[in-house]
Amino acid sequence: MATPMFRWCCPGRRWVFARIGGGSRHGRGVPTGSTSGGKRGQSSVAQQPLITAQKPRKGEREWAAVVGLEIHAQIASNSKLFSGSQVDFAAPPNSLVSFFDASLPGTLPVLNRRCVEAAVMTGLALDCHINRKSLFDRKHYFYADLPAGYQITQQRLPIAVNGSLAYSVCVGKRWSQMVTRTVRVKQIQLEQDSGKSLHDNLRSQTLIDLNRAGVGLLEVVLEPDMSCGEEAAAAIRELQLILQALGTSQANMAEGQLRVDANISVHHSGEPLGVRTEVKNLNSARFLAKAIDYEIQRQISELENGGKILNETRSFDYKLGFMPEPNLPPLLLYDLGSLPTGADPQQVIDIDQLREQLPELPRVTREKLVRQYGMLPEHSFALLNEVGLLEFFQNVIKETRAEPKKVTSWVLNTFLGFLKQQNLAVSESPVTPSALAELLDLLDRKAISSSAAKQVFEELWRSKGKTPAQMVAEKKLELMQDAEALEQLCRSTLEAHPQVVTDVKKGNPRAINKLIGLVRRATLGRADPMVIKEVLERQLSS
Repeated sequence: MATPMFRWCCPGRRWVFARIGGGSRHGRGVPTGSTSGGKRGQSSVAQQPLITAQKPRKGEREWAAVVGLEIHAQIASNSKLFSGSQVDFAAPPNSLVSFFDASLPGTLPVLNRRCVEAAVMTGLALDCHINRKSLFDRKHYFYADLPAGYQITQQRLPIAVNGSLAYSVCVGKRWSQMVTRTVRVKQIQLEQDSGKSLHDNLRSQTLIDLNRAGVGLLEVVLEPDMSCGEEAAAAIRELQLILQALGTSQANMAEGQLRVDANISVHHSGEPLGVRTEVKNLNSARFLAKAIDYEIQRQISELENGGKILNETRSFDYKLGFMPEPNLPPLLLYDLGSLPTGADPQQVIDIDQLREQLPELPRVTREKLVRQYGMLPEHSFALLNEVGLLEFFQNVIKETRAEPKKVTSWVLNTFLGFLKQQNLAVSESPVTPSALAELLDLLDRKAISSSAAKQVFEELWRSKGKTPAQMVAEKKLELMQDAEALEQLCRSTLEAHPQVVTDVKKGNPRAINKLIGLVRRATLGRADPMVIKEVLERQLSS
């Protein structure tokens, strides 16, 4: 059978996304946090209070939970999976709908090459087996925002299978108590997204927006290898970083670009697995963890009180719900050994070529940061978990003479703290890497004190146009370089506070700090506390 024709489409970089109110075709409920009315499917439990697991009393059998995930990630592509319609979620409703998207008779799907490459790269990054031949299926059901009455997907023979995802989860209260765990990846498949239904309860009507209909999705199915909400959330965060590193999806959960369905069951250890339920369309890692833990406790409580768990998963029987897609031939992929002679490079996908293009994955980046800069593993996680923070850190490192540990501390504590307070992204920061590097240089050569550096940073955050050196000069924040003057100030302070001197000699540890504070006040904060302490201790011992 002939190889399907591809459309060439580069990954989009200019999109503006809005929160999606509908959800993927696998989960018809309204995503957590949505204000849309008229829900379909499962009601969300993510906003219910989290109930902590109780330890079994003596003689009671322990419960074990089993959690599997289905993740739907929007592919970073300029156009849709099977049509040339543009992808732009800021566009007016129904302004990006082709004849094929509207399912007009006589229209045929044309596969988007970019989406296929994104699926292959994701599969390679997750150590999956890439199927040289995969098939498309029709999943039949009716909803108003699905014009064709079916979704094109890859249920029978997906593009990638049998992979793994390693993630780190904290097993205690400290970051240092982290362990690495692995969840199996069952399959990765390409499929269409649906349109969006907008429910207007005031007018008792539902409006349909088909701009999203046909947008390419990657469905990543994780085996039920997890046992709690925190494990699931950690796995999702790691997958999110991988997708962003690859550029296959922007994976912004807040904007609906990554949605998760969780399959949950409980059973007694050593007994068969219990009946599962499904919580759908969770678009926050925090809500995912809460929803899973809540559902685990709900099922345990129900069973302990003599109830039964109903299988509430919205699934479709293979024989009833799927049929081969007649308008798309099998998707054939090649490697260097099987590439047809004289094949048009634009019409074939070379797996080996895509493997060579894979960027550095987050796990490798974290290991390199720990090895290269001697930072703690938890610091490497923090740098990668905030979009743009690693690049900011690396730019500061390039421009400053300060030690990497000092840079790490300032970036993760001071800089990131200010971002969180103002609810800003790294790209919105008023402080540039060059400005922070210059400030750290002043601190490194002891031109200013730590407190003065923080004062300058606050000023940099509030006002633009001046360098740290200019601010230090204007506010006269330079450290005192006159050793004799500092000696005299320390001696005068000791003479003026004999009681504090007595307390120091009696061994009161707080007394020396009071003397340091008095000297710093006299110097208007321009003396290094460590230098002051050395001078005071020398004078007290003489």
